[in-house]
This record gives sequence, C-alpha cells and structure tokens, in this order.
Amino acid sequence: MSESPVPHEPPIYRRIADGLRARILAGELRDGDRLPGENALMAEHAIARATARQALAVLINEGLAVPRRGSGVYVRLFKPIRRHGSRRLSREQWGQGRAIWEADTRGRPFVVDHLEVTLERASEEVAGILDSGEVWVRRRRYSVDTRPVQLATSSFPAHLVEGSAITLADTGPGGVYARLSDLGLPPAHFTEEVRARMPAPVESGLLDLPAGTPVIVIARTAYTAGGLPVEVNEMVLDSAAYVLQYDFDA
Repeated sequence: MSESPVPHEPPIYRRIADGLRARILAGELRDGDRLPGENALMAEHAIARATARQALAVLINEGLAVPRRGSGVYVRLFKPIRRHGSRRLSREQWGQGRAIWEADTRGRPFVVDHLEVTLERASEEVAGILDSGEVWVRRRRYSVDTRPVQLATSSFPAHLVEGSAITLADTGPGGVYARLSDLGLPPAHFTEEVRARMPAPVESGLLDLPAGTPVIVIARTAYTAGGLPVEVNEMVLDSAAYVLQYDFDA
C-alpha cells in the first residue's frame, strides 16, 4: 500500500475526509446515512486501516458524523439553532405566555425530556449571587428534532418562590419568568457570561456528544428593575448545534 503524500498536499486521510465532507454538504450523503466503513475505504484508496480510521475521525470530531458501536459511522447533520440573546428573553416573549424556546426553534419541535425540581442548599457561588442559602433548583435537558442540545440548571431564592409554580414541574404559560412576574418580581435585566470548554463525562453522555466536541457554557443572572437577583441559570450547549447571535447598537 502506498500512502506517501505528494509534497505540499494534505495527508491522504485529510483528502479522504474532505471528499466525504463534500458529499455530505452536497446532500449526496444525508442525515442518518452510513458512511463508507474502514474496510471500504481501505479497498477504495489502498490505505491502511489506521489511515481509514483517521479519515472517519476527522468527520466525527467536526460533528458531521457519529459512531455507533458495532454498526458503523453515520452522518449527523443538524440545522443549527440560532439563539438570539436578547429577543428570546424579551418581556414580549414570556409576558404573552410563550416559552422563550419558541424564539430559538421557530416552529421546530422541542421537548424537555428530563426534568428535576428540588429544594437544595445553594453552592457558595450561587448563594453569593442570590443572597440565599436555600434555593429551588430546576434541572432540564432540552431536545430539538429529537436530538439533545442543552442542559440547564436554574436556581431561585427559596424564600422568594416558595409555594409558587416555579417549584412545580409545570410552570404554566410563559414559564418561570411569567411566574416571577406573578410574584411581583418580573425580570428586567439579564447578564450572560459565555465560555467554551470540553464537556465532563456526564455532560457528554446526556448530550450524546461525539468525541472531541466542546460545549458552550452560558451563565445567566436575572435581575428585577430594582437590581434584585432572582435567578441564576447555567446552560451547557452542544456547540455543534448552536449559532449564538447578539445585537448591539454602536
């Protein structure tokens, strides 16, 4: 087998990955289609198994393919969710009984397929922000088009939301921000911090992330008009599933 690269050309595994990527982006290989396996690539390109494995790994690490144990490697196409930072949190959205996720998905089906609501001792960081030792915590996993895309953990000062629908599984139309408004604590200002990192093992499992896929972490605090912090929310996003949009005036 001859795998010596031509000078100034990318290695052969890169060229094979480029060809497969072009077929995916052209629609020749569609979401859920099985990619040529290692044996097929070895035969077609006269390469070693390790080289075929490298070619497939490039697409897996880019988020364009996902391996299934004992079955092969499959195309993993997904139309990115455009998350508009300010539009989704506007009072017009939740104040009219709409979920803020409707601003993101624009008609695409989304579900909360995992939900926990518990009364907990606040972490030192959350307690420092909310000035509350006990918090009601809502942990959710969101899926769009049946694909897990986000984990979210919201904390609320227990003394402010005790007895409200925020402590229940179903918060009703408009979600938690509408319920805070019912309590006389409507959010009027938000801060968000955004960073990227590699996922923890439990996050990789819950989001079904291919190896090498980073996550985007967004930490948001909601404040009333008087500056009272009423929610801390940490969101962990599959980076391959999102486009983050923020608008600013000059």
